[in-house]
Amino acid sequence: MTGGVPAAGVQALPERRPLGIPGEGAARRRTGGALHVAKRGGVYALLVIGGLLYTVPFLWMLSTSLTEPGSVVKLPPQWIPHPIVWGNYVRAWTVLPFGDFTRNSIVYAVTALAGQLISCSLAAFGFSRLRFPGRSFWFGVLLATLMLPSQVTLIPQFIMFKNLHWLDTLLPLIVPAYFGNALYIFLLRQFFLTLPNELDDAARIDGANPFQTYLYVILPLATPALATVAIFSFIYHWNDFFGPLIYLTTPEKMTIAVGLQLFRGQWGTDFSLLMAASVAAVIPIIVLFFVAQKTFIQGIALTGVKG
Repeated sequence: MTGGVPAAGVQALPERRPLGIPGEGAARRRTGGALHVAKRGGVYALLVIGGLLYTVPFLWMLSTSLTEPGSVVKLPPQWIPHPIVWGNYVRAWTVLPFGDFTRNSIVYAVTALAGQLISCSLAAFGFSRLRFPGRSFWFGVLLATLMLPSQVTLIPQFIMFKNLHWLDTLLPLIVPAYFGNALYIFLLRQFFLTLPNELDDAARIDGANPFQTYLYVILPLATPALATVAIFSFIYHWNDFFGPLIYLTTPEKMTIAVGLQLFRGQWGTDFSLLMAASVAAVIPIIVLFFVAQKTFIQGIALTGVKG
């Protein structure tokens, strides 16, 4: 090599790079792992704080349901009642026909739930698996009804049910559920669209008609979505206040949501009995959610995947 130029046939050596500090990669990994743990810890801390904030009203309701009359207005507030009055639950059940309220709410919620599952799943199957003229147009019309407030149709419906002599019965609350719900039809349609069309073709080859395909092929695969709709429907009808308030007048025919208002008197309210009845009213919803929690979350995750 002369004059700094490599001679012919001599290969230039590669440029050497400075070596890293020993243990630098391990230190970076430890730092990254610490940051990841810190981020996850922060997220969990926010979730715990949010959960506690949402739990405080329920804990206050539970505490008030076990206190003596008048103790709810004490200052400072008494979170742990002393003495604990379990008799509030017995009085709340007997001072008013609370058993009738519960029975009416169960009949209303369960029958309306069944009606919406049947009607909404049938409509969703038609919009997702069947081909007919104007399918997209009618589905758009269905979604447009979501923007129509219920107060707009309240008076015509009331007059119709009055002419049918259905007032002061559960029929005005239950029968409309058998004519579908736009939101639940949309959720079920979105889930049905995720199922492969080859299932319909295979059923058709085996001689199944569309209704048999719906009943024996699609519905068994749609359990998560159906469970989600069932939970939404049950919670809505169990807590429904407006409908029973409009159509029911006899105390023995009222539901829990309306019956709770009877604990409020003209000159005062016994908050201990009201909170005891409220705790009894919310227990079925809590039990339902924890029993069907996994299926409910799965249904929420799977609906709306495909448009």
